[in-house]
Amino acid sequence: MRMKELRKKTASELSKLLGEEREHLRVLRFKRAGGELKNVRDIAKTRQTIARVLTLSKEEKKHVKTVQKGLPSGAIRGGKTS
Repeated sequence: MRMKELRKKTASELSKLLGEEREHLRVLRFKRAGGELKNVRDIAKTRQTIARVLTLSKEEKKHVKTVQKGLPSGAIRGGKTS
């Protein structure tokens, strides 16, 4: 799943997706160990999706903390603060 698609999701949707992807990764690993997995690339794609979801959740947490401290929202995303 692409970052553009993930950014449109709410925090609860991302949390749910993270759980689903982790479960999917677990299933893929068992299939690979049993020799049933045809496309090993699926494991890498799933891990990449998990990393993207975790990155977005950390960005959101960081953004919330920054806003609570009263810093400009651009400070967190690399924007210029003049």
